[in-house]
Parts: sequence; structure tokens; C-alpha cells
Amino acid sequence: MGFRTKQRRSSRARNATRITAGAAMLVAGTGHLSFARETFQAQVPDWVPLDKDTTVLASGVVEIALGAALIGLPRQRQSVGAILAAFLVAVFPGNISQYTGHRDGFGLDTDRKRAARLLFQPLLVAVAWWSTRETA
Repeated sequence: MGFRTKQRRSSRARNATRITAGAAMLVAGTGHLSFARETFQAQVPDWVPLDKDTTVLASGVVEIALGAALIGLPRQRQSVGAILAAFLVAVFPGNISQYTGHRDGFGLDTDRKRAARLLFQPLLVAVAWWSTRETA
């Protein structure tokens, strides 16, 4: 298999992953605004200066915008990927707060499940970054 074939496969995999991540962000953002609104409030740390509902609504709007941009702005994918990765890092304290506060949400009803969620967040950051980079 030649270099160009590997490069095309990598490019297709990155694009598929980018589009899947965008769709996931659209679903998550929609959930923030509707069906999972109260559940997402469990992830808002008490030290956030905004009302928990306002925080959830605002982050939902951001997630919808990032998801739409991942899918609809392929030429800006590197910038959007960097912004998404930064956003996912920025909301990580919410996951830590859910763990340390022993707050249930999304089926995360034990410390073990909440800890596993903490380990999953860096993977999401890596996916956002990798899927939006140029192939080598």
C-alpha cells in the first residue's frame, strides 16, 4: 500500500470522526437546551458564578455552534477543532465537580462510573484535535 493510499484513508477517517464528533456535539447541545437540561446541571460546579440553568443553556448553545461548525465549515476545521478541544478542557472541572460532589447524572450514579467519565474526557479532547488536523 502506497503513501498516498494511507494518507487518503487517514483523511477519510479524520473526516468521518470529525463529522461524528460534530453530530455528537449537536445532540449534546440540544440535550442541554431540552431533554437533559436538568441532568446537565449536576455537572455545574457550585463555584461557577452563573445560575446552573443559565450555565447549562449557554454551554448548550456553544456545543450546538461547535457541532455545526465541525460539520459545516470543513475549511476552518483546524480552528474549530482547537476551539472545541479548549472548550472540552474548560468544562472538565464540571466533570470533576460531579465526581467530588457525588452527584448523579447520565447514569453516573457511583463514584466508579463518575471516575470513568473523568478518564473519558481526555479522549474527547484528543478526538477533537486529531480529527481536525491535516494528515501527514
